[in-house]
Amino acid sequence: MNVLLAIDVGNTNTMFALFDGDHMMCHWRCATEAQRTGDEYFVWLSSLMGTVDSPSIGTVVIASVVPNVLFHLKSMCRQHYRIDPLIVGSSDCRLPVAPKVDENAHVGADRLANATAAFTLYGGDLIVVDFGTATNFDVVDADGAYVGGAIAPGIELSVRVLHQAAAALPHVEIMCPQKAVGTNTRDCLHAGIYWGHLSMVEGICDRICTERGCSMQTVGTGGLASLFDRESKLFDHVNENLTMHGLALISQHNRE
Repeated sequence: MNVLLAIDVGNTNTMFALFDGDHMMCHWRCATEAQRTGDEYFVWLSSLMGTVDSPSIGTVVIASVVPNVLFHLKSMCRQHYRIDPLIVGSSDCRLPVAPKVDENAHVGADRLANATAAFTLYGGDLIVVDFGTATNFDVVDADGAYVGGAIAPGIELSVRVLHQAAAALPHVEIMCPQKAVGTNTRDCLHAGIYWGHLSMVEGICDRICTERGCSMQTVGTGGLASLFDRESKLFDHVNENLTMHGLALISQHNRE
C-alpha cells in the first residue's frame, strides 16, 4: 500500500495522518517540541504505523508554523523515507486557487489548507473558524480563494494566561456551563471563558458577513469545535480534521 503522510505542525500540537487517496486511514497527535529530532519522530511514528498493516509511505506533505520542527521533520522524511516532502506555503507548492492577500503577505500553511478543504467540501463564500492555540477566522471567496481573516487568542491560551496572571484564580477545564451567571469562583470562570469566547466568535463572524455584504457558511474545525457547536447554531458544518484533508487535497493537486 502506497499512502500519503500528512503532517500539520501547530504551536501546541502536531498531527500526523495517513491517507489512501482522499480517505483518512488513521491519525495521531503529539505535543509540538522543537528539540525532538527527526530520528525521534521516526521511531515514535513507526511504532504507531505498525498498527495499520505497515503502510509504505510514498508521499509526504507538511504544514508548519514552527520552523525548528519543520527542519527536523524534513530530515526525517529525507533520511528514513527517501522523500522530499511538499511544504505548503513554499514557492514550489502550487495551490488550487491562489490567495488574494497583500503582496508579499505571509499566510499560515494551515490556513491555506483549511481554505482548500472547506471550498472543496462545502463551496465558496464561507468562514472557517479554527480553534487552536489561536482562534483563526479564515475567509474563503466564492471562487475558493483565501482572502484574509482574523486571529484571536485561543481559549486554552486565555485560560492559561488568566491563571498565571491572577494568583487568586484557579486553573479550570474548558467546559460548557449551564448558566452565564456563576455563584462561585469556578462557575464564574467557566461562564466567562466559554460564553465569552463563543460571543467573540459569533461577533467576528457577524462582522465579516456585514463587511462582505452577503450571507456566508461557517465551518468549525479544531479539537474544540464540537464543544462550541453544542450550544450554538453558529456552524453550518463541523469538521475537526479539515486541515488534514486540505493537506491531502493540496498534495493531490501538486501530483496532478
